[in-house]
Amino acid sequence: MYVTRTFELPPSASSSVREELQFLPPSKLTVESVSKTFKTRTGPVQALDKVSLQVGEGEFVCLVGASGCGKSTLLNIIAGLEKPDSGTVTADGLRVLEPGRERLVMFQESALFPWLDVLGNVLFGLKMKPHLSNKDRKQVARYYLELVGLTRFERSNIHELSGGMKQRVALARALAPNPRMLLMDEPFAALDALTREQLYGDLQQIWESRRKTIIFVTHNVREAACLGDRVLLFSPHPGRIREEFLIKLPRQRDINSTALAEYASRIMASLKGFKENNGEVAE
Repeated sequence: MYVTRTFELPPSASSSVREELQFLPPSKLTVESVSKTFKTRTGPVQALDKVSLQVGEGEFVCLVGASGCGKSTLLNIIAGLEKPDSGTVTADGLRVLEPGRERLVMFQESALFPWLDVLGNVLFGLKMKPHLSNKDRKQVARYYLELVGLTRFERSNIHELSGGMKQRVALARALAPNPRMLLMDEPFAALDALTREQLYGDLQQIWESRRKTIIFVTHNVREAACLGDRVLLFSPHPGRIREEFLIKLPRQRDINSTALAEYASRIMASLKGFKENNGEVAE
């Protein structure tokens, strides 16, 4: 069972804070024939080969595949952190050429600043917004700390937090600038099963309440079936989208449900087939 939190601003909140927290239309994304090759000491390695996909406004899409299939490379290209060798990425009709505040990334490691406390980390991205006063920024940051259930820990040092709490801070920091798209690169991979299960519920609740477009990279098929509206399965060497799964289950989804396990089994069967066809042994 997941706990539903309610989030209300105090009556004293300024108009700037209310404007900052308004619900922006989520982004839509188009990826057209994107290819990417990396040069290595042993020769070129093609990570992506003519990958195309479309993501609708407010959609939650999971990218799944074996290690090295190019899914994180694609996420970095969508974020503007890397450039494709060919093909284009457009967000809301504008070509992605560099990082932007509309598309923020949450990585596998929390990448928090150890010299700042919890509140300071969430405040970091808000310092780039000149229309907000320091008081306004703190109200916005505290809104997102409440959203991820860390209000009591705002003055805690980062080294005092568990792995799951650090990822909650990282999520609050990514949400605080109010992006239209959230890009998540295996953010729960290093966490224990119990913590991951709790975060699955929290992330679904946050997605429903803030309605961001989310692209989520994972190698965990059950995680993908739990979170995604769609699961796109990548084949390795080079990475191509080979199959799409529509997850027609109501939310909130329980990672341990029988219905979800059936979807996960179908995705895993396809993944094993791709790996065997490429001469690899499926995990």
